[in-house]
Amino acid sequence: MESGSIITQVRREDARGLAKQGLVSQSSPKKPRGRSIFKALFCCLRAQNVGQPGCGGEHGPRTEQASTIAKSDLLPCLQYQFYQIPSACLLPEAAQQDQGRICVVIDLDETLVHSSFKPISNADFIVPVEIEGTTHQVYVLKRPFVDEFLRRMGELFECVLFTASLAKYADPVTDLLDQRGVFRARLFRESCVFHQGCYVKDLSRLGRDLRKTLILDNSPASYIFHPENAVPVQSWFDDMGDTELLNLLPVFEELSAAEDVYTSLGQLRAP
Repeated sequence: MESGSIITQVRREDARGLAKQGLVSQSSPKKPRGRSIFKALFCCLRAQNVGQPGCGGEHGPRTEQASTIAKSDLLPCLQYQFYQIPSACLLPEAAQQDQGRICVVIDLDETLVHSSFKPISNADFIVPVEIEGTTHQVYVLKRPFVDEFLRRMGELFECVLFTASLAKYADPVTDLLDQRGVFRARLFRESCVFHQGCYVKDLSRLGRDLRKTLILDNSPASYIFHPENAVPVQSWFDDMGDTELLNLLPVFEELSAAEDVYTSLGQLRAP
């Protein structure tokens, strides 16, 4: 297989092979923003509201730059592919230690890490992934301050990993990334809803009160059903001077005490 990236740097002629394996995620392209995090909190919340059935929680409002290929460019839109939406909630009942806490759904690729088939001299992890009977090495870079970020998030929230990538890639990466056990649960592509060519993370399927649910993701397409629950994050590839996760901590510390995330996010977005 040609060298490229499992998420962002795969050559277009390789995309068909990866699509057959379902290895990479599908989302919409998003250019990095050179704006403050507080402006970022509201500039990406303009998607159309979409109603979806829930599974027991309260329903609130619904509503990448570099020489790399954006997530959405990796795969052609799989217009004829269908994913069965589970009838049960995606998450079990919250553990006793998380009772009353806000649930934060956290994306993996270009949010916490960047992965590539192309050898990276300073890779934090090298993960073997089998594709069509051949094992390929995936080189993973951790975003700056990700360890500090996850540690603090685990102290404040019920944290759930939710990625549109397949478990055979994302699970071993998360094992290496989350050695503190911050993530209470992990959700992969099969838990997404395939909607208009994108893998959408439908928060109403979690089984959590949407008024106490947040999503951190670099792709607005991932939270198109619930934009008003989103804390946008700039896509990350390899900038080791990046401070986005560190800058987000005060925001999440403030949100951790919210009784209603819509009210609190609205206040942060206010001019």
